Amino acid sequence: MKRRDLMRLPMYAMAMSALPSPAGAMAASAAASAPSQRYAADCVLDGQSLRLSLVRRAGIGPVVLYVHGATFPCDLSVGWRMQGVSWLDHLQSRGFDAWGLDFAGYGRSERPAVFAADPHSAPPWGDYRMGAAQIAAAIAAIRRERPRAPIHLLAHSWGTLPARQAAIEHPDAVSKLVLFGPVATREGPRENAPAPAWALIGAAEQRPRQRSGLPADAPTPVSAEEIERWCAAYLATDPDSAARSPPAVRIPNAPIADIDRLWAGESLVDHARVRQPTLIVRGEWDHVTTDADAARVYAELSAAAERRDVKISGGNHWLHLQPRRTALWSTVSAFLSD
Repeated sequence: MKRRDLMRLPMYAMAMSALPSPAGAMAASAAASAPSQRYAADCVLDGQSLRLSLVRRAGIGPVVLYVHGATFPCDLSVGWRMQGVSWLDHLQSRGFDAWGLDFAGYGRSERPAVFAADPHSAPPWGDYRMGAAQIAAAIAAIRRERPRAPIHLLAHSWGTLPARQAAIEHPDAVSKLVLFGPVATREGPRENAPAPAWALIGAAEQRPRQRSGLPADAPTPVSAEEIERWCAAYLATDPDSAARSPPAVRIPNAPIADIDRLWAGESLVDHARVRQPTLIVRGEWDHVTTDADAARVYAELSAAAERRDVKISGGNHWLHLQPRRTALWSTVSAFLSD
């Protein structure tokens, strides 16, 4: 189904069609009892060889490689279990070989040398081109385990930029592309102040994101207890976070700088070179990917073999960490299974 057809459907029809079956939910819950596997990939970035971390929920079907966004790694996104089941578990239960990549500077991956220096002594580190190089290194590592399997890229937020670039640079290695909450070019003011190499993000910055874009009278999608459980796990991804006041996680700052450049009118990726079938998927209250943003990305993907644009009711940019995540999961699985 093409975007023009999807946009004719009422919102509830799109959302209800994506709900998982009880059997699928039970299979995902059973899959969650098996341990995840960890792999490593090496990548030279800015003259430094860095070891990247990959997590895997093994399956015999096509590979799905998840690429995270600007502020938190795979274990806090595709690997985060709510009610005992993660998105990786769900993908595995649907027959996929499910993988997740932590970019350098995040999660279980190695930190760049610039993290040990004054953040204002260097430009923003870890931009989308570095991200595309890391995705290529991850694909090479996956190929050693699954030499002939199709590989699909599933990316969130800023991660959709390096995913799009990797799909352009390695057209034979990437079969399909899922852009979950993609960032798009906008027309806005340009930030003139020089951005630092890295930044600190704490619980105070992350907590409000569950409500960003929601109507004022809408309840917070998840409980305060669940948000605090997530925040505690997030802070634990940086062993030095507790030594800071308040506790905070150090992250590369180029992803945020990339988004600033996009929203100041730059087009960082040449979308006309993307050839893979591509799904754009987002929550109805996603303020990072508005209807206008999705329409722009859809139009720019003019050479893609197929384009779909699906909006899921009842969620924002953190849809994958909210109750309507199951609709997101099933929508993505259906597209990748076609």
